[in-house]
Amino acid sequence: MTSAELAALHARCFDDGPRPWSASEFAEFATSRLDSIHSDNHALGVIRVIADEAELLTICVDPVEQGRGHGQRMLARLMQAARDRGALTMFLEVAADNIGAMALYSGAGFQITGRRRGYYQRATGPVDAVVMSCDLTAAATSRQG
Repeated sequence: MTSAELAALHARCFDDGPRPWSASEFAEFATSRLDSIHSDNHALGVIRVIADEAELLTICVDPVEQGRGHGQRMLARLMQAARDRGALTMFLEVAADNIGAMALYSGAGFQITGRRRGYYQRATGPVDAVVMSCDLTAAATSRQG
């Protein structure tokens, strides 16, 4: 996907906050040696790997395609990409009211490790960010066995 296509998909997924990323921001991710963009026709994800830690910067599925396993497949792809780049742990933050995403992450082995009060600003008011992490070596072992 082009940077413009990635930005358009991101905008469809995040129309109620946080602010969707622009084509120029996706172009910057594409040229960074730390960042890795993964996408298909229905989903995208961006990770950043520094040393043995990865951060899931964003993951999203086109709203008309949600509930069809695209998120699970993309998350598995991102976790494998992080492992391939030497990451042992992956971190992320998710809006506390995004129950579907939290279930996706929990199902992949992520655990809640913290909370950032009022992190996301929405028209309806602030929403906490839940910080989650996953031991990528344990997640890989549990998927193989």
